[in-house]
Amino acid sequence: MALKFRGVDFLDFDSLLTDDERLVRDTTRKFIEDNLIPIIEECNRAGRFPRELVKPMADLGFFGASLKAYGCAGMSNVEYGLVTQELERGDSGLRSFVSVQSALVMYPIYAFGSEEQKTLWLPAMQKGEKLGCFGLTEPDFGSNPGGMRTRARRTGKEYVLNGEKMWITSGSIADVAVIWAKVEDEDNTVRGFLVETDRPGFRAEDIHGKWSLRASVTSSLSMQDVHIPESNLLPGTGGLKSPLKCLNQARYGIAWGAIGAAMACYDCALQYSLFRKQFHDQPIASRQLVQEKLAWMISEITKAQLLVLQVGRLKDKEKSRPQHISMAKRNNVWMALECARMARDILGANGVADEYPIMRHMMNLESVKTYEGTHDIHTLIIGQSVTGIDAF
Repeated sequence: MALKFRGVDFLDFDSLLTDDERLVRDTTRKFIEDNLIPIIEECNRAGRFPRELVKPMADLGFFGASLKAYGCAGMSNVEYGLVTQELERGDSGLRSFVSVQSALVMYPIYAFGSEEQKTLWLPAMQKGEKLGCFGLTEPDFGSNPGGMRTRARRTGKEYVLNGEKMWITSGSIADVAVIWAKVEDEDNTVRGFLVETDRPGFRAEDIHGKWSLRASVTSSLSMQDVHIPESNLLPGTGGLKSPLKCLNQARYGIAWGAIGAAMACYDCALQYSLFRKQFHDQPIASRQLVQEKLAWMISEITKAQLLVLQVGRLKDKEKSRPQHISMAKRNNVWMALECARMARDILGANGVADEYPIMRHMMNLESVKTYEGTHDIHTLIIGQSVTGIDAF
């Protein structure tokens, strides 16, 4: 039975938003309802990324939405957050694609690139004409990116790259990869490079057999003596702080996005509980145990909404700190995964059928809980902030 999303707002959250913010949210919500919801279960079953939505999303300004100039929409951080919320209400895989294109490829070019690099790539990426991926994680180094083995060696006016990257969103469909490597003749300083994916020695292979993010392209990257001109170095990069700044941009979008997944699961479970009858022909919503689950879910969703809104407001004032974003990402993804599990429980056996979106969101959120900093890593970031002691 198809259940149409009705919105989730227990505490009049909308009253805290401006007219422009509500317009951005509602426009994205309608796009998802009209374009993604009708096809997402088929995409999930087939393991297919809905590439036909790239151009329509570009036309709505989703790519690089919070960047200024170069054709970008120049949205506020709160507006961009609301976009990612609605995208992930549709599916985490689509939100991941937009996050990578925007926060992990366009942002580093915008923040660390030369004017020539910005002019070459950003307008084309904003239009969806060029796609990108972000290569930091390696087969043996996820939470410890400083251990990376990928190396760049300077030879004349070129760099030669060798190494492997793993779990890379959009890897096999990207036109350019932002690759992070240690530069051998610069004391192994981590620098960022723009690597066109058609260069000899560059190879991307899709990862198959995923139970999660099935409507997203996930790849491994291999570089064997890949030659790039020195002009492909992102000149503003130097050290791990550079990729971590990019990850903060992505984590911020994830913190909003997870709320969208939680909303989808909660609203589905609420509607289901009102029409599903059990024991004396009464709706299961009349049972205390079901109401306890629904009350927990709406309480946590509401708290999560207020958390990201405050982080977004701080971000728009350039007052947010990485630990603020870590708290939002850690709390909201955990909350969303718990909502998905409770919603699945309310639906009983129907909760595992893709007639309903809950199991898909649950499986996706297992990945979201891990990538862009695991739950435990963000725990340590917050712990370090409040104690002043590094426990990594």
